[in-house]
Amino acid sequence: MRQPAFWSLALADIADPDYTQVWVDVLPAHATADPAAWARNLFSRAALPRWIAGPIALGALLHPRARACDMFAVRHVEGEEALVRVDARTVDLRVGVGVDEERALVRVVTAMRFKGRGARLRSLPVRLSLALLMRGMIARARRELSGVTR
Repeated sequence: MRQPAFWSLALADIADPDYTQVWVDVLPAHATADPAAWARNLFSRAALPRWIAGPIALGALLHPRARACDMFAVRHVEGEEALVRVDARTVDLRVGVGVDEERALVRVVTAMRFKGRGARLRSLPVRLSLALLMRGMIARARRELSGVTR
């Protein structure tokens, strides 16, 4: 039997985060165990709330060279975890999306590093809403990836 351990690409990439959160949910029966598929589903345009997707789309219009559609792309996959990396002006964000098929669990680990003065305060609304937001995104991904039709 394996000893309990916790590791994440998100925490490996930002070793000294200013803010972290972890969510664990049940991997639905018949759902894919591919962590990249889970990460892509979690951060698809359809999954993101309009108040997040809107500014991203606006940013793509204002800065056509900045590939806003790739902002939440999977950057790295290692073992049972995929890493989403976002480097913005005021915050670096890492999201590790892991799938433990043996224990039928999905985990999402976020790590943030704030940059500059006032970044912690400006990110407060996002940090406060992150728990509810991610819960909804995980629930939606569970429905989408379970293979169960509605």
